[in-house]
Amino acid sequence: MKRVLPLRMFLQALAATLLVTVMVPAGADDIRTLYQSQCASCHGEERLGGIGPALLPGNLSRLKPQAAEAVIRDGRPASQMPAFGEQLDEGQIASLAEWLYRAPEVEPTWGRDEILDSHQVIHPDGSLPDEPLFDADPLNLFIVVETGDHHASLLDGDTFEPIHRFETRYALHGGPKYTPDGRYVFFGSRDGWITKYDIYNMEVVAEVRAGINMRNIAVSADGRYVMAANYLPHSLVLFDAHNLDLMKVYPVVGEEGESSRVSAVYAAPPRGSFIAALKDIEEVWEIPWPLPTEPVVSTGHMATPLEQRRGHDTPNFQVRRIPVPDYLDDFFFDLDYTHVIGASRGGQGDGQGGMVVNLDSGEKVADLPLEGMPHLGSGITWEHEGRRVMATPHLTRAAVSIIDMTTWEVIKTLETDGPGFFMRSHANSPYVWVDVFFGPHRDRVHVIDKASLEIVETLTPEPGKTAAHVEFDRHGEKLLLSLWEEDGAVIVYDGDTLEEEKRIPMSKPSGKYNVWNKTRYEEGTSH
Repeated sequence: MKRVLPLRMFLQALAATLLVTVMVPAGADDIRTLYQSQCASCHGEERLGGIGPALLPGNLSRLKPQAAEAVIRDGRPASQMPAFGEQLDEGQIASLAEWLYRAPEVEPTWGRDEILDSHQVIHPDGSLPDEPLFDADPLNLFIVVETGDHHASLLDGDTFEPIHRFETRYALHGGPKYTPDGRYVFFGSRDGWITKYDIYNMEVVAEVRAGINMRNIAVSADGRYVMAANYLPHSLVLFDAHNLDLMKVYPVVGEEGESSRVSAVYAAPPRGSFIAALKDIEEVWEIPWPLPTEPVVSTGHMATPLEQRRGHDTPNFQVRRIPVPDYLDDFFFDLDYTHVIGASRGGQGDGQGGMVVNLDSGEKVADLPLEGMPHLGSGITWEHEGRRVMATPHLTRAAVSIIDMTTWEVIKTLETDGPGFFMRSHANSPYVWVDVFFGPHRDRVHVIDKASLEIVETLTPEPGKTAAHVEFDRHGEKLLLSLWEEDGAVIVYDGDTLEEEKRIPMSKPSGKYNVWNKTRYEEGTSH
């Protein structure tokens, strides 16, 4: 007698058969088919991202292929990424991971239509209450980015108690940026997403995707505009900050038609403009935003310093091209943003490692002997014996370079325990802190005396665990240091005694960003 399955069991068996058929494509050597069956529903048919992040070589640059195989096999804890180790064999996993690091046969596009389609306004500007939901100094808050499980924590900068913890987009990059009043913070992800977050109400209020592989974002000094810098596509994208409405897309193309990735974009408040660093064109771009209304105080209008800086009557939001002698893709500015100090990552120049360019005239002022890939973006300045100096770590050299910003001479080179990533200080602190992030002694951090220009202390917060990235509170009295590990922490130190006071457990905390320091352009932090 033939056995008849109940309908429910028949459907379950059929579904299981179909699942196996879909999950393991015939032949298993057609990696594209394997991707479409396994990954496309979350990461997009063209690998541009969706629920999950984009899976393109540029977006995966910080994830090694071997680590990618582990993610495919074992999944990712505290995320929607499941484990495929039971559905795929080791050969399929290795082939799929290798394929993800290949460039697509046709370069993907992300233009005006795609940006507009991605735009979401959850809470229109002005629709949420204007009073904070917490009792803390709103200008002494910290945002801590936790890369371990893609969250951010809001900390009270007086008590160092967590106020709120919330999920972020995957792989934030370039540091969050605040509006001048500190109420809103903008996050940028490597996948191109810009998220506007209302700190007072602890709510995401708007999002938009500016590109496929984004380097960073900048917010104008008046908080009205946001600019995004993209590696893919080669573009700058301008938004109205209120609801992240798209204003303009700038294809980054040179005078001869050559296209360029954008290494970074910066806000230059004294100039009233955005400054963009280009990876593949020997130019710096300046894009001014509208000037605030100036009262007329005399007969006949005299140009304000800000207007004089603009030069050549450059219209609002129009590109001013500044030719430079080399490809510059990492920047530092003097305090009034007259000069940019740039370094070339590709080494196409004269081997000096860095140069100083006057942004008003476009002329090179000096060459800087900064071999070893100086990380100028994390450089800082302070007053030393009546002169302003700047200091920068190096990504491939165990040293800190200290430069006189009047003569543009390297006045001291400090040997460190390894190549560093971040430097931090505060106007009210006698010390500079620098990590040795890329060296074998990455669990150490150096403390430099601003007066003597010497390393006076080397701390090891926890042997074997990476110590990195310091940020001071608004007063320069306390500071936060990361234990950059999955089971890491933020450590609170006394800024004068260098004594540890408290540990706050966190999941791979990377950057800490104090509202006061970032909105007031404190000299001891990156901008």
